[in-house]
Amino acid sequence: MACIAAAGLSACTSNQEHLKSLNPAYVNDSIAPGEDFYTHVNDGWMKAHPLTDEYSRYGQFNVLSDEAERRVRDIVTNLSDQNPEPGTVAFKVATIYSQAMDSVRRNEEGAAPIQADLKKIEDTPADGMTDLFMWMHGNYASPFFGAGPMEDMGDSNRYAMYVSGGSLGMGDRDYYLLDDEHNATVREAYKKLIAAQMKNAGYGEEDAARIVENVMKIEKSLAEETWTREESRNIPAMYNPKSADELRKMYPSINWDRFFIETMGIEFPDTVIVTEMNTVKRANDLMSSLSDREVKDYYLWKYVSQASSKLSDNFTDANFEFSKVLSGAKEQRPRWKRALGATEAALGEAIGQLYVEKYFPESSKQYMIGLVENLRVALGKHIDNLTWMSDSTKANAQKKLAAFTVKIGYPDKWKDYSSMEIDPSKSYYDNMHAVSMWHQADTYSKWGKPVDKSEWGMTPQTVNAYYNPMANEIVFPAGILQAPFFDPEASDAENYGGIGVVIGHEMTHGFDDQGRNFDAEGNMKNWWTEADIEAFNKLAQGLVAQFNAVEVLPGLYANGQYTLGENIADQGGLRVSRTAFLDSQAKKGVDVESEEAKIEGFTPMQVFYMNYANIWANNIREAEMRNRTVSDVHSLANNRVNVTLRNITPFFEAFGIKEGDKLYLPAEEQVVIW
Repeated sequence: MACIAAAGLSACTSNQEHLKSLNPAYVNDSIAPGEDFYTHVNDGWMKAHPLTDEYSRYGQFNVLSDEAERRVRDIVTNLSDQNPEPGTVAFKVATIYSQAMDSVRRNEEGAAPIQADLKKIEDTPADGMTDLFMWMHGNYASPFFGAGPMEDMGDSNRYAMYVSGGSLGMGDRDYYLLDDEHNATVREAYKKLIAAQMKNAGYGEEDAARIVENVMKIEKSLAEETWTREESRNIPAMYNPKSADELRKMYPSINWDRFFIETMGIEFPDTVIVTEMNTVKRANDLMSSLSDREVKDYYLWKYVSQASSKLSDNFTDANFEFSKVLSGAKEQRPRWKRALGATEAALGEAIGQLYVEKYFPESSKQYMIGLVENLRVALGKHIDNLTWMSDSTKANAQKKLAAFTVKIGYPDKWKDYSSMEIDPSKSYYDNMHAVSMWHQADTYSKWGKPVDKSEWGMTPQTVNAYYNPMANEIVFPAGILQAPFFDPEASDAENYGGIGVVIGHEMTHGFDDQGRNFDAEGNMKNWWTEADIEAFNKLAQGLVAQFNAVEVLPGLYANGQYTLGENIADQGGLRVSRTAFLDSQAKKGVDVESEEAKIEGFTPMQVFYMNYANIWANNIREAEMRNRTVSDVHSLANNRVNVTLRNITPFFEAFGIKEGDKLYLPAEEQVVIW
């Protein structure tokens, strides 16, 4: 620890550093950095990691996820080998995994585990439709709309009750409403999926066709009032508090008093926040106008859809046939990976506790704590130097930055799964349904209690990171704290170009088009002056235009508005991490411009930008490129590198990029936000 502190977050080594996360053999010098920096750095990696049939996209995140999966599988199988006592968490983990892997039993059972529930839906009389609606919502299918407690955007220390628009089976509204070739293809594949799954559930051709027609009618109607991707980024528009009387009057087709009592076990909340008022109104209108047969068919599909991944192979195969159309993948993930994913979804923190004990040393956590603080100081400098932000807003921004909570590696308090009941004599579906009910009850149990600020939104073994605006926290699970993102033995330039940029990325989310709506305490509050908002929006629209100009595939362009927050964070992360890196080197007395500072022939600043490109290395199928352009708030990997770096003059200087090079952008055309 003394060595780490004295060296400014560097290992106790000589000044001569070596590349650890970045493989220089992958660099293609025949592709100039100023023409296509992403491919210049990653061409060799892409050739060394060709797509297999299992993947629609394979990148550095997948490399780490694969390694994490192998580690988790060892943990889970070792638990099974130890014959754990019934009722213990180890027993529950081992049972879920074993049942997920038991294709023989699942195929013998087929649709039998859900037949009683399907019969219940079918046999419900006209005067029991309200009872059926309550039962459906209570069993985790959530038809027409969703509801549940979450942190109050206006007071982040308490939970509020939210009501939101119903989920769409195809995910995005455009699949229902646009008639171009791609959307029509996806739509037809979805119809085939519904028909196939209903037949798998025991329905004949005629009934399956009717169910398809009714489901498409209802979901298309909901899609018509569902927000566009761009509208979904408007956080203040989601905050519509309504009293009990207002909710009853606005949406009279829903028996709200019974809904809260019977599905959540709570009294009618004093206030309910409706996030998408028109979508919930459409749900209300449908519930009062549809026939019982139409509603039952919709319920049948909602139920079968949520059950399908836990049933026999004909169900999971049908799901994969639909996903192939969306992603272009040619082969299902191996059964053990699917089984592991289900087990982690059920008992993720229990597995995570064992994962960090074995694979995440305390020294890595301490290294990260120091690294985060360096990034916090650097972002503070950037805020102070902004020319477009007023002094009053800068003061509030510094207050918010200082209030950031940082979570690294794993939770301080682990989730207690002792009340979850798993019975190996029951079917896999029944046990997974019990798991779903446990998690739902766990969520509902938060109602009326203070918000638990120690809770994590990801498991420790997850290869990702996030910013939570309502807790004003940045979170870095142990899973992402590996090379090429982070390695205590790698050069400082690699670590700052990897995890340093990720840290800066998550920090600047607190000030992007969504994060800026929340103050230092995580409460939705406008703490910007009108002039600051205008200046920010003007800059942001410049960034939107840059990404909108990117043609992803013939006739398909990137969506700069939908990806705005992530694009701002990518650029902010690069700028802030560069400052933190230079500060760290200055503390060590290292002149990054000197010949002695070079790392295997590259300058430290070249290594910094190269490892940023390296962490986004991937191969991707065209179908997945299209799917992600439609549905993902993140830009495609190559654009996260090439388009973002065009706005960073120090990048040009590091590689001698000049006017006439494809990536070059004059300073007056660059968009600089942070």
